[in-house]
Amino acid sequence: MNEIRRFNGLIGPENLLGLVRNTAPFLFSPAAPAPPPEAAAGGRLSALADHPLGWLGILRAGQRFASSDDPGGPERVDYFALCLACHFATVATFIPTDVDAKIRGVLWDVREERPVLRAMADLTLAAARWDITAVSARVIDCGALGAVSGHNGEWLGAACGALGCFLAIGDGDYAQRLEVAVAAEVERGAAALRAALRARDGELDALRLATVLTHNAGDIDQGLSFWRDDLHSHPSYQRLGRLAHENSGAFAGTYQVAAALYKQLMAAEGHRNYPLRAVKALRASRDLLLPISPLLDQWGETIAVHPDLTSDDRAEVVAALVTGCKRIPGQSGYQRALSGIEQALGGLDQLAKRMPGGVRALLKDSELRRAVAIRRGSFESMLRKRTAAVINEARPRRG
Repeated sequence: MNEIRRFNGLIGPENLLGLVRNTAPFLFSPAAPAPPPEAAAGGRLSALADHPLGWLGILRAGQRFASSDDPGGPERVDYFALCLACHFATVATFIPTDVDAKIRGVLWDVREERPVLRAMADLTLAAARWDITAVSARVIDCGALGAVSGHNGEWLGAACGALGCFLAIGDGDYAQRLEVAVAAEVERGAAALRAALRARDGELDALRLATVLTHNAGDIDQGLSFWRDDLHSHPSYQRLGRLAHENSGAFAGTYQVAAALYKQLMAAEGHRNYPLRAVKALRASRDLLLPISPLLDQWGETIAVHPDLTSDDRAEVVAALVTGCKRIPGQSGYQRALSGIEQALGGLDQLAKRMPGGVRALLKDSELRRAVAIRRGSFESMLRKRTAAVINEARPRRG
């Protein structure tokens, strides 16, 4: 039976799991983290959520997903769990699964029975505690405040979609639970950036956090976009929306500082890395996931020596980076990755022999060669200075 038809046009479970296997095969290898024991015990997928590795348990158990032509409430909750877990597992990979709209809005159908919606909300709240270690290299360790990453924004988008649903159906209890959780996460991210702004030599962490927080604010706006028009004047909408735009008073204006840093220094790095998507070898290991650009020197060093990559694989990565430098003006992350590879290997000549002639010609470009020749310390020192200047200009003034 056709998987997509079973879910009224939505992507079917096996198709969805196939996308995860394609972009993150390392999650299904013997070396992957062990899922919660409950994943092998049968039962509902949604029952696996309340565990740091609940997302992995749902993925591993997803193959037993039982569906019908007219799925009932519990199965709808399981489908939501699977979408949430698949998105969580792949959003920081080179080819994320395209279920953003489903977890932020489409599946938060106000016509659904309230127990089903509440079960989905409980699952969403549990997902806020999922461990991202195995599925992202775009994480900033913020000490006592915990890890901050783009995964927090993906969760915020889903939670904001849920919040709008419960406001629309008049479920004050769950609306309050969700709003409290969302506001706490938004403030946690803001507190992390404020701490980085105060820290000695904290410029690069501040820049990473600014990138994450600006994207996370965009995820919130995406979740809010599914709200009914009559909710757009609601205090929750006014408080949480447009944080990186005109909502300058919320959360001590911290998201305004983040947006200024992102716009002036990081916007060119926020592309979707299409040049790297075709390099299948990059999907082999969690070690090869891309960190926050442009700070990619160490990633380049990893590419140069990783045991899962052959010389032909490395040549393909270099060719994709070189092509990306040409296609994406203004970014510097790919140049930094090339610099890291070159430093680790002592040059790129041997890999260049394995590339097409057109790419070899691009690699000799004088402007690219000058950018790649800049040492990591010099590049980061320059970036620190530029970051400090923007911070000084964007920091909210007192008095």
